[in-house]
Amino acid sequence: MIPWLLLLPLPVARAAEVVGVPPSLQASYAPSASGSWKCLDGSKEIPWKFVNDDSCDCPDGSDEPGTGACPNTYFYCRNEGHTGANIPSSRVRDGLCEPECCDGSDERPGVCENICVEVGKEYRKKRAEELKIQKTGAKIRSTYVAFAEKEKKRLEGVIQTSSQEITVREKEVARLQDIADRTESLSAAELEYKKESPLYQSLIEHRDALKSLQREHKKHLEREKTLSEILDALRTGYNPNYQDMAVLDAVRGWEYLAGLPHINDVGKDASAETEDVEETDSEPEEVIPEGEWTAVQLEKDLPKLLKTDYVSLLLEHDEHVSTPAEGSMLFELSNYLPDALIPQYEDFKDTLLGWMEAIGVIRPSVGMSTGRCKATHAQQALNDAKNSLRKVEKEKQTAEEDLQKISDSITFGPQGEWKKLDGTCLEKDLGDYTYEVCLFGASKQKPKKGGTTFNLGKFSSWNPDAEPGTPEYYEKQMYTKGTKCWNGPERSLLLVMTCGTENVIHTVAELEKCQYQFTGTSPALCLPVSETNGGAKHEEL
Repeated sequence: MIPWLLLLPLPVARAAEVVGVPPSLQASYAPSASGSWKCLDGSKEIPWKFVNDDSCDCPDGSDEPGTGACPNTYFYCRNEGHTGANIPSSRVRDGLCEPECCDGSDERPGVCENICVEVGKEYRKKRAEELKIQKTGAKIRSTYVAFAEKEKKRLEGVIQTSSQEITVREKEVARLQDIADRTESLSAAELEYKKESPLYQSLIEHRDALKSLQREHKKHLEREKTLSEILDALRTGYNPNYQDMAVLDAVRGWEYLAGLPHINDVGKDASAETEDVEETDSEPEEVIPEGEWTAVQLEKDLPKLLKTDYVSLLLEHDEHVSTPAEGSMLFELSNYLPDALIPQYEDFKDTLLGWMEAIGVIRPSVGMSTGRCKATHAQQALNDAKNSLRKVEKEKQTAEEDLQKISDSITFGPQGEWKKLDGTCLEKDLGDYTYEVCLFGASKQKPKKGGTTFNLGKFSSWNPDAEPGTPEYYEKQMYTKGTKCWNGPERSLLLVMTCGTENVIHTVAELEKCQYQFTGTSPALCLPVSETNGGAKHEEL
């Protein structure tokens, strides 16, 4: 024998695999040299023969992976020809063939048939179809992502252009603000000068006088009212038997002035009273000269007259006196000229008027109307510039908000893939209704034969039970605050989507009263195969 052969390690027989243990833990299920085995949590060491003896010895239950002796543990089915699976140990040896264990290893030999070859074949066929759909959908999704990237660049360009335009417009607004301030200052000075005119001063003086007369008139009316009340009380309460001639004269005078009937002596009948009334002299009707106001007009229209805007009246007067009289040949000549000659005529007219004003032939037309006109034009130009600035600022703000929605993972997905579908409406006919959902908008129930369209809710959030950014987060959309049901809640919609080559609604259901669920597909949910490990993970044995 060759001596060096003695140094080679002897081959060790491969230990039999322990039933119910996944391949990743098989190495942990081997006896020690002394024939003992330590529980996986390290809490206890037991004889190797206690493993899978249908008696739970370890606190963590790791000594019974192939039986149902320990609670809250799992049994691994190898499923050769298909993929391995874990089932709760409570289902082991319960006499039922679990679909997850197509090899029947969870039951005693002969109880369940091993159908993993057939199941694996069907699974691979179904999985191949799913992968084909996923790959096709992923290509469509890539166009959505490309659209989002293009939209981001466009919005970034809008933001940059708007920022530059805002800088220019802000300078223009500042320039026009300065012009408007100076023009308004000049106009205000001209206005103050115009207010010094005798006409305006006389108007103000008349207004103040009318206000004073109105005040005194109201005082007299109040006094007259009080006096009439006193005289009425005296008239109805005095005793004519006293023969107080002063009181009697006062009562008779008040009756004449107020147009009242005489108070008769005590004991006279109603007919006599009627005769006295007829004998009473009526006050002659006052004749008001033409143009003067009646008492009713004074009471009703005088307050309006006193509220007249005398500054505006002054400006209108100034414009009126500066307007040429009707029939002026110089100003009506344009009506007889060809359109091509009117601009030259207007220039000539302005020059001629300027010379005539300069040498004192006519009164200068500049003044209040011209100054106010300049101020008005300057203010209008400023307002237009401010409106343009606000418009550009709004465009920038909208672009920034849209860019933020595309860039974050909450609104349109991690890569903005849902932006392409913003506002896309999907419909499904069912019975007498057409159900519609516009992604990120509103959902509706529309009758086919006329009637009321019900709002099923507006988009409020993605899947609230999933973490933003995960695939599960974008598989559900919540639509809330729809039309309230009769004696029920507000209508709402849960939209459940999966990967597919088309954006389409497949089913419509009312899970509970006024709570709807749509199911459908969208390429936006088709991640590349590499991202889902669809083509890299091989669990088949």
